[in-house]
Parts: sequence; C-alpha cells; structure tokens
Amino acid sequence: MTQSLTVLSPSRFLKGALYIALCAGIYASAYEWLVTKDWIRDDYSSCFLVPIIVLYLLWEKRAEMFATPSVVTWRGFFMIVPGIVFFWLGELSGEYFTLYLSSWMVFVGILWMHWGWAKLRKAAFPLLFLLGMFPLPNAVNGFLTLKLKLISSRLGVEMMRLYGLSAYREGNVIDVGFTKLQVVDACSGLRYFIPLLMLAALLAYYYRAARWKRALVIISAVPVSVLTNGLRIASVGILYQFWGPMVAEGFFHDFSGWFIFMASIAILLAEMWLLKRFFPEGAVGGPVHSPDSDRVALHPVTPLPAGSPLRGLLMPVQFATAVLLLGTTLAFSQGINFREHVPPSRALDQFPLSVGEWQGTRTSMEQIYLDALKFDSYAMVDYRAPTGKTVSFYTAYYGSQRKGESIHSPSTCLPGSGWAFEESGETRLPFNASDGQPMRVSRAFMKKGDDQELTYYWFPQRGRTLTNIYQLKLYGFWDALTRQRTDGALVRVITPVYRSEPVSAAEARLQAFTRQIEPVLARYIPN
Repeated sequence: MTQSLTVLSPSRFLKGALYIALCAGIYASAYEWLVTKDWIRDDYSSCFLVPIIVLYLLWEKRAEMFATPSVVTWRGFFMIVPGIVFFWLGELSGEYFTLYLSSWMVFVGILWMHWGWAKLRKAAFPLLFLLGMFPLPNAVNGFLTLKLKLISSRLGVEMMRLYGLSAYREGNVIDVGFTKLQVVDACSGLRYFIPLLMLAALLAYYYRAARWKRALVIISAVPVSVLTNGLRIASVGILYQFWGPMVAEGFFHDFSGWFIFMASIAILLAEMWLLKRFFPEGAVGGPVHSPDSDRVALHPVTPLPAGSPLRGLLMPVQFATAVLLLGTTLAFSQGINFREHVPPSRALDQFPLSVGEWQGTRTSMEQIYLDALKFDSYAMVDYRAPTGKTVSFYTAYYGSQRKGESIHSPSTCLPGSGWAFEESGETRLPFNASDGQPMRVSRAFMKKGDDQELTYYWFPQRGRTLTNIYQLKLYGFWDALTRQRTDGALVRVITPVYRSEPVSAAEARLQAFTRQIEPVLARYIPN
C-alpha cells in the first residue's frame, strides 16, 4: 500500500529550526554536562547509543506514522508547561536529571501539539525508550548502586561457600582468608544492569506475545543481573587462589564482565523461548513490517495564500504560544544570575580541637573522596571525653550547590562500608538549636558484626536545619529563586555503643556533644 508524505515546506523547516534554537539555548549547559561528564562514566557509557536506536525505531514505523494524519492540539501543553516548571526546578536546585526530564517533556509536548494523540501513540515506545539516554538522579543512582553492590556481594559469598571457600562479607569487602576483595562499582551490577534492562525492553518490544509475557521479560532483567553479577564475584574469589590478582583486574576482569553480560542476554532469550514453549498462543500484536510499507509517495505542498508569509509562519496559534513560552524561559535563564551570592564563611580546617570538655584529633580525607565530594571546606575530628569515650565529628560546607556539586547523604554512604541501619528516622533532641528552634536531626542506630554505633546527621542550610535530601532539593530551589543562595553544609556525629553500656548511654553522650558543638558550628556556617 502506498502512503502519502507531504514535502517539508519552508515554513515547517523554519518552525523546526526555531524550536531547535530555543531548546538548544535553554538546555545547552545540561546537554554539555550529559555528553562530557555523564556519558563518559562507565556506568552510563552505553547511553549514547539510545538516540541512534530511537531513530531506527522511528524509521521502522515511518509508514504507519505517515498514514496517520496530524492534528494540532492544545493538549501538548500538558507536557510543555510541566516541562518548563521542571527546568526551573532543575536549574535552581542543581539537579541535572530534572533538566534532562524537562527537555524530554518539552520535546514530547511539542510533538503531541503538532501530531495529535493518535499519531503520538504510534511513537510511544521509541519516545519512552529515549529516557534511557539520561543517567539516573544522584540519590537514586547512589541508592541503587549500594543495594545492587551489597546484594551481589552477599550472593557471591554464598556461592563461594558452596564451593568450599571460607568467605566472610563486611559491607562491600569480602574476606576469603588468603586475601580481601573489594566489590567496587564495576562489579556492583549497575554497570551492566542499566544496559541489560534497556536491552530487555527492546527484546520485549519485538517479542510478539501477550503483554504479561513482555512485562515479565523486562522485570526479570533485575534478578538476572543480580544473579550473574553474584556469579562474577564468586568466580573472582574462587580463581584468585589459583591465578592471583590478575583475575580481579585488567583483561580478565573486563572479559568476565563482557562474558557475564552475554550470559545475561542468553538467559533472557531462554526465558522468552520457555514462555513461548509452555504458554503458547496465537499471533498477537507487535512491530509489523510490511513489504509495501517502504513505498512512500511524495505529494506537493499546498501553497500558502499570497501575501501571508508571516501569518503562515506564526500559525497555528499553538505554535506561537509554545515559542513565546520557550523564548521567555530562555530570556530569563540567560538574563538573570540566580547563583551570584555566595556568603563568606570561615574555613572549616580551623575548626577548634577543644570544645568544652572534649579534646580532638584532626584527621584527613583521601584525595579520591575530596575529588568526588567537591565541597569548599571540611573538618574531620575525633573528640574524646575525660571518660575516654569518643565521638567522631565530620562537617562539609558547600558555598554553592551547583548542578553536579551537591551534598551526599550519609544514608547512602555509611551502609556501603558495611554498616546496617537497624533503626533510622528523624528525632527531636531535648534542647533548642542556637537559632532558638527545636533541634531536629536524622538518627540511625547501626551494626556491623559485633560493633554498634549511633549517629546523628543534619543539614544546616541558610538558617534552616534540614534532615533529608528531599528537603534539600526543595529549599535549594526556593532559596535560589528568592534569596540567590544555594550554600549549605552537612554535619555528622558518630559514637560507638560500647559493649559495657546500654544504647541510652551512647544516646546521652551524643546529645551532650551535639548540644556543645552546635553553637560552635554556627560561627563557621553562614546563617
């Protein structure tokens, strides 16, 4: 069957060019970060393939889409307007994923506005698949990395024990007697989990079966990834005793990762075959390619009424409205500096070593962590009371929490070193902070083997004391908009729960220390 295609008219070309220019101006810095920072990270190095795959998927559906008439509709603004809101949320709160999501929403909204819902539905899967080109938010990425790393480590240890090795896991460090193996991010599962999940989505797209089977293929990518990466970790521990460190680095390490990824694909394909074998069904919907679908006839453009080139360019009114919204957003984003005010602060490396009865010893952080955390200054001090009991104190100050440079919550860092949160949540301390407000902190009771610790942490942010990362993002957006400030700090205090004392004694010690240290902090962190 021959389909019809309208030749691209000059007005349509100019409209497309105007959209591209406006969106490029709005999202240039975000996509520069995406290409030069996010896509070179090993976890997301395959994301650059996603736009190429999407173009191919759209090319496959070209005949079906050309056969569906376009209908200009205001409903596209259901995506465009929230997309612009997300832009300001991301720009002012310093979260790149929000900017990426904003660009996707604006793009889909423009297509919806010019195509109509019926035509947009034809491209639903490619457009949803396009989201795979964006790395996950930092909070989700850290949480997912940590969970997969710990699950893979635990599973790898059990496999080693089944083989006969005496293996012991402490967080992401595995002790096999003759050596200790650290499960770094390359072995955590995330590096292959994201590509495997996207590949599972593609397999399900081409899998001509019932929807529940397609969904099962996608969902099963999660346990398959965890299982195969656990097997990879176990293989390193088992072969280490024969071949030494070479199995954990270099060619063998990279080859084992590739081999495990290919094994994961084989498992998914075997799952699809088993579903077809034991749950047969007739032909069902799926991507269909007709031999005649490649034949697309070109039809001339209906000429515009004479003397109305500008009217033709600005029509329909939905286009003019979208251009006005995007142009206004571009003008404000380029014309106003929302991050110009960074208040002066005292360097935290001069934080006092004597606080009340507590005497401290300053410690330092390795350069690898300094490069990753990107704070302006920090202090790490181990304080000791006259009784000999200790409290570990850490604070870091960020003068400007720009995109890609923001505070990391201890809730995602501490478990990675082997500490399990037995209890966690917000608590109110029995005294007020230096600003006269009730002192609220996040509290966690942690265990690692026979060791126990109690920790408080909170986020002093421009006169507020916040207790979770979501509050940080919300107030970061609001204060950037209304106060031109995004500075803030993280404070964390930890004390051991000694074996000769109850948890209540450690609680009292930590509260007493917090009460003494909080007024001192106020002199170093701007209000």
